Amino acid sequence: MTNEWDQFTEMLPKEYKQMYDRVKNATRVLTLDAKPEVGPTPKEVIWTRNKTKLYRYISDQPKKHKVPLLLIYALINKPYVMDLTKGVSLVEYLVNRGFDVYLLDWGTPGDEDKNMKFDDYIMDYIPRAVRKVLRKSNADEISILGYCMGGTITSIFAALHPELPIRNLIFMTSPFDFENAGAYSDMLDERYFDIDKVVETLGNIPPEMIDFGNKLAKPMANFFGPYVSIVDRANDESFVKSFKLLQKWLNDGIPFPGEAYRQWVRDFYQKNKLIKGELTIRGRQVNLENITANVLNLSAEIDIIAQPHQVEALMNVITSKDKQYHNLPVGHTSIIFGSKASKITYPTIGDWLAERSK
Repeated sequence: MTNEWDQFTEMLPKEYKQMYDRVKNATRVLTLDAKPEVGPTPKEVIWTRNKTKLYRYISDQPKKHKVPLLLIYALINKPYVMDLTKGVSLVEYLVNRGFDVYLLDWGTPGDEDKNMKFDDYIMDYIPRAVRKVLRKSNADEISILGYCMGGTITSIFAALHPELPIRNLIFMTSPFDFENAGAYSDMLDERYFDIDKVVETLGNIPPEMIDFGNKLAKPMANFFGPYVSIVDRANDESFVKSFKLLQKWLNDGIPFPGEAYRQWVRDFYQKNKLIKGELTIRGRQVNLENITANVLNLSAEIDIIAQPHQVEALMNVITSKDKQYHNLPVGHTSIIFGSKASKITYPTIGDWLAERSK
């Protein structure tokens, strides 16, 4: 039947034949192609705690910068988005520029982790990881880069640990002000979204629920856009490769620990406590003005997850003398992966960091 259909399509007008070929190729990409390999940069595990692993990236090149860099990602999805594939990898780029790069991977929470809170990650996990990085690299100071929620977490950590030698902080599409969070403010409005009932019912929040919520923020583009694009560009090998890599990551979500999710929704989206100075972590008030390290704060112009005004708000409260804010012409994901990321984001981070890591 397939051969007969293919023979029939050969008799179609050229434009219909091209349309058929695109749909056929798109179907192959979506259903038959093997999933691509990710995380190509060599690394070793140097510390573990519960599900969390601390990686150090391995390179034959000599280290050019004495200040090591720790990467911290969100509690959702997996951090290999920072190292998706050769040639378009923030990790690879920084390693090749001579940085001593580390990554904190939270791992995949199980049901036994449903009571994990931001307090645990910020007060127990990150401090130990930082000290391990300092010992391993034999350095006196450290740089930390937080992407998405990872940057929000990093800002709280830095504010609560002024005793640690944090020299540089890089925040990348990290929300700090949740007063006007667009569609998320509507979806998570406490009048309609009962966070206690959600957590008590589900325990850990399934990744499918998080993904569905993110797609609802811009439903037409998020639900249908990727498939329209793959049909239009199924013959573009470079696009198909990037599409498969990104879809693998987007569909590779992990559960959100229930208690941490309760905090994320209530304390941040519903109460906006962080920017107001009302957030408490393990009984300690979080004052972002305690951040004095050098700061590079990056937002994305077309980001609906962490809108530019949510990101830029940090600049008004920190007391760092050396602080820069840039709104890059990218989106929430294209700031880390894609041609614009490699041409704009990576050099922006690398150049800024190199000057402050001597």
